[in-house]
Amino acid sequence: MSGKGLLARPASWEAFLVLVLALIVAVNASLTPQFLTLGNQINLFQLSIEKIIVALAMTFIIVNGEIDLSVGAMMGLAACTFGFLFDQGVPSWIAVVLAMATGVAGGAFNAFFIVRLGLPSLVVTLATLIGFRGLARAMVEDHGITGFPGWFDALGQEGLIGPFPFALVAFAVLFVAAYVVLQQSGFGRRTYVIGTNRAVADYAGIDTGRHKAILFIASGTVAAFAGLLYAARVGAVRGDVALGFELDIITIVLLGGVSIFGGSGTMVGTLLSILIVLNLRNGMALLNITGHIQTGVIGILLIASVLVPRVRLGRLVGRGAEA
Repeated sequence: MSGKGLLARPASWEAFLVLVLALIVAVNASLTPQFLTLGNQINLFQLSIEKIIVALAMTFIIVNGEIDLSVGAMMGLAACTFGFLFDQGVPSWIAVVLAMATGVAGGAFNAFFIVRLGLPSLVVTLATLIGFRGLARAMVEDHGITGFPGWFDALGQEGLIGPFPFALVAFAVLFVAAYVVLQQSGFGRRTYVIGTNRAVADYAGIDTGRHKAILFIASGTVAAFAGLLYAARVGAVRGDVALGFELDIITIVLLGGVSIFGGSGTMVGTLLSILIVLNLRNGMALLNITGHIQTGVIGILLIASVLVPRVRLGRLVGRGAEA
């Protein structure tokens, strides 16, 4: 396949996502007049802001040919670490620092087994999903922890710039940074090369182990940050914080055109997918469609996001064989 063809596929998928997004917005606007109000649009982001922040880091992981199933559990572990320490009388700012350190340590733990021991990231992060969640539940058990300082709750509940909350501003900044790093830097190019063919990357002199370790540590750190934002928005911490969030996060990334096999996809595609999932969930919520049905729809999107690119690839291969 020519270089032109490789570039055309993401562009065509992103164009398709734009059309899907426009259709969803049009349908939502016609069914619920309050859909296009500024308050609803901010709420649309606010209710899923932690997931879409982690989706930015997950884009790097999957482009690199790996997967991190532990992000939801790491969000919960970081939030519970903060809540537990605060409940024990530790100053809140120290609790925040230690909760973030938990994310760094968790990411490094994943990286050790994946990079040093050569275990598949699917297996490692599935195990740490269970382990991190177990640690979170052990710290706070079945009771919720509340009464956080006003400055902490304000991060998730009050506007930072006008009506726009801190988390939404943080997402905008992180998206720009992620776009520049993935699409415009040498680090991003190495991420694609490793995801396409690690053997070739090794032969080219890229330190693939170090690169993957950086990505998994970053994933754990971003997940911890998102977990703290969730605790601030809700104003409480329980052992089931962010339970099942990894489903939505992975769906967003794959729907955005990032190949589950690595080596392709863009941050713009992830952003379009974020907008589609958020608008779809928001529209269903405004129509009083239950959360279980919403989760089912997201599950269908996950299947479609993996199946459709494979069907398209099969057609391309078939055309190449005919030629």
